[in-house]
Amino acid sequence: MKNKNELGIYIHIPFCVHKCIYCDFLSSPADEKTRKRYVKALIKEINLAAEGKTNSCINKCNNESNNHGKDIVTSIFIGGGTPSAIDASDIKDIIEAVRHNYNVSDEAEITIECNPGTMDEKKAAIYRQAGINRISFGLQSTNNNELRMLGRIHTYEQFLESLRIAEEAGFDNINIDLMSALPGQSIESFKSVLNTAISLEMQHISVYSLIVEDGTALSENIDKYPQIPSDEEDRDMYHMTKEVLAAAGYEQYEISNYAKKGYECRHNIKYWERCNYIGFGIGAASLYDNIRYTNISDINRYMDILLNNENNKDYCCYEKNTRQSDDVWLLRMDVEELSKEDEMSEYMFLGLRKTKGIDVNDFKEKFGCDIYDVYDKQIKDNIAAGLLVKNGDYLYLSQRGIDISNTVMSDFIQV
Repeated sequence: MKNKNELGIYIHIPFCVHKCIYCDFLSSPADEKTRKRYVKALIKEINLAAEGKTNSCINKCNNESNNHGKDIVTSIFIGGGTPSAIDASDIKDIIEAVRHNYNVSDEAEITIECNPGTMDEKKAAIYRQAGINRISFGLQSTNNNELRMLGRIHTYEQFLESLRIAEEAGFDNINIDLMSALPGQSIESFKSVLNTAISLEMQHISVYSLIVEDGTALSENIDKYPQIPSDEEDRDMYHMTKEVLAAAGYEQYEISNYAKKGYECRHNIKYWERCNYIGFGIGAASLYDNIRYTNISDINRYMDILLNNENNKDYCCYEKNTRQSDDVWLLRMDVEELSKEDEMSEYMFLGLRKTKGIDVNDFKEKFGCDIYDVYDKQIKDNIAAGLLVKNGDYLYLSQRGIDISNTVMSDFIQV
């Protein structure tokens, strides 16, 4: 059983070298001055959060003081954007700020996302010195033509060099991200990508289907690219991925994630199991006890609030959707105290992302009621439809249920 005082920390670095054609993440290129100013603001947010000055939203809901001093940080995830695009010394300073303000376990999983086109020996050495013990490479494909089409700044050969650097620096817990259902991709060509990736003997592989998001370069110029695989072809690629990776010793533990035994991403599991986590940086989301909130996404506003607020005003406005005014400093937005019904819904649709599914006994322990008293109809209907499986004390998605997982999960959202 997990320690209820375990805490995850997410750090958002919103900078990249070049925006890829499919990307709708909160990221963009920036000059060195902006990067340095952002890091300074980020470290100040970390310091103030530990002091409780950014968390009055939590205190107002719970009517109690900040409890972070009791928390044990067991995972830190530095994501983006491209965290490896900024100076490694800045990454080290950020981690030191977390260590200074929080009780970080000696066994904590500390991950940084890296673009293979931004790695070098000096960075890898500094990352190790900072205590980073896991790297997630955004490889996306082993095919250079596909990488070029996507707007990636690296080649497969550059990735191999980055991998060599990381392994020689002592990293032995490495993930690679891959994308399927790319324009012009076939099941056979993606299987070739998978087999090449498997030959690298990575500890963890994440595989995501391409989603054409509105406002991206891909969506706005879709006719300029080869045809995107159909939904049926996309599903065939997904099933093939599971079979090929399973045969190579990778266990699927979540819809899009596969790992060698013992190398599951502990930080991401916190999200799916609704453990406490705090996000720092623009757009970063948090869940602490039963409170959800999100940081503002305007980088200039974020930096101004943290670096120009000499009077140390409260950095959190609890009123939902309140807009900025001269006398209100907004850093946390969309603060929501979750009802018991909200918590149960989240537990169901996040838990069903895991291949092992939901433990009905754990549900009862967490919420003090039987899962069938709350979701009897939804469970029975989805089992009857062949979308959900009951196996002992566990409920999990069937193969067909995974194919339409969003539909199944929506049944458990209480309105």
